[in-house]
Amino acid sequence: MSTDEESRQVEQVVDRLAANHTDLPHRTVEQIVHEVHTEFAAGTVRDFVPLLVERAAKRKIAALAGS
Repeated sequence: MSTDEESRQVEQVVDRLAANHTDLPHRTVEQIVHEVHTEFAAGTVRDFVPLLVERAAKRKIAALAGS
């Protein structure tokens, strides 16, 4: 997966999660997704990074919404 494609897919993750969590500001969702994405920066296999980012971001958002 190219860097551009990965970035595009991560932005789609932001949009999906923001649409599903309208109780949170879009900027908050965006920050969470991008923080999670940076955790995968050292990985060499990039094909599943957007999926992994989405799953981890969902958990963080759920924890934030629950607190």
